[in-house]
Amino acid sequence: MKAQGETLDRLQLLKEVSRAFRPGVLTVLVGVSGAGKTTLMDVLAGLEESLIYSSWLRLPKEVDKQTRLMFVKEVMSLVELTPLRNALVGLPGVSGLSVEQRKRLTIAVELVSNPSIIFMDEPTSGLDARAAAIVMRTVRNTMDTGRTVVCTIHQPSIDIFESFDELLLMKRGGQVIYAGPLGRHSHHLIEFFQAVEGVPPIEDGSNPATWMLDVTAEEVEVRLGIDFAKYYEQSSLYNFITRQNDALVERLSKPMPDSSDLHFPTKYSQSFYIQCKACFWKQYRSYWKNPHYNVVRYFFTTICALLFGTIFWREGKNIRTEQELFNVMGSMYVDGKKYQPCQVSPRVECQPQEPTLMPHGSKAMERKRL
Repeated sequence: MKAQGETLDRLQLLKEVSRAFRPGVLTVLVGVSGAGKTTLMDVLAGLEESLIYSSWLRLPKEVDKQTRLMFVKEVMSLVELTPLRNALVGLPGVSGLSVEQRKRLTIAVELVSNPSIIFMDEPTSGLDARAAAIVMRTVRNTMDTGRTVVCTIHQPSIDIFESFDELLLMKRGGQVIYAGPLGRHSHHLIEFFQAVEGVPPIEDGSNPATWMLDVTAEEVEVRLGIDFAKYYEQSSLYNFITRQNDALVERLSKPMPDSSDLHFPTKYSQSFYIQCKACFWKQYRSYWKNPHYNVVRYFFTTICALLFGTIFWREGKNIRTEQELFNVMGSMYVDGKKYQPCQVSPRVECQPQEPTLMPHGSKAMERKRL
């Protein structure tokens, strides 16, 4: 940041960011690099086997097995992964699911925990137009279930940008310069910035997201002598959004009649025994979904058994001296030393295929829901 002109030793990443996200509304966070999009998200916040595993560990223990399986099927249908239910995840760019399918699987892994609000950091990054459209359709389907969905996107295409309902636009330094509805063809956003004297009108067919970032750049602020953050704070839109947020917070901050405080008796949804059981089940299914690994294991087991069984056939009945006993014991030791690496080495190739199946860290299994 100092290379870009920042002189302070301490950097404020977010500044007076306030926003209420409503259920059933798809909101996008947009801003230039360094605006604080990901920082804000951090502050807030085989395929079928992967989803069953996630739901087993993250749903409350009161949810029975049949309900979990039914919920997993509904989630797979929601993210359009039912035809791939028996597919292997595989290695990124090598085998298994494509990048777009992996992103949908990541969304599904979070959905099986039944959250009420979901934050997605650039869900369409690294995807072509077709794959990004499929992912955004999945995001939209998720929002249609009544969940609150908030996404960060750096510079979206026109089709992706207009699939959102509301926008939270931030400039460098973490300051909000627009928060409100987009409208059809982003007309609310366009009217807001075109009202600023000196801002050029958007050309027909242009991407509103690209135009928006261009006309709010730092050099434009210097040229026009305006601070878009202050301009937004002094606008009627800011007053309307503030009143709307305050009313929403006041209404939702009052508990429902006969409701009780949210309480989790344990840190994790499942007991230690259930967690171990789920992990063993997951590994068992992973092994049997990998024929190459099993064939290698059985091959080495059979060869080692035949080799050492033939060499030391009836040797135990012919032991007469201490040295002969040591020979047999030494051969058993060598057998074990050579047999174990043969069993483990195929697992080295199998293990990297599983990192994307479950969010990293124990935090994913904690009973924390919004």
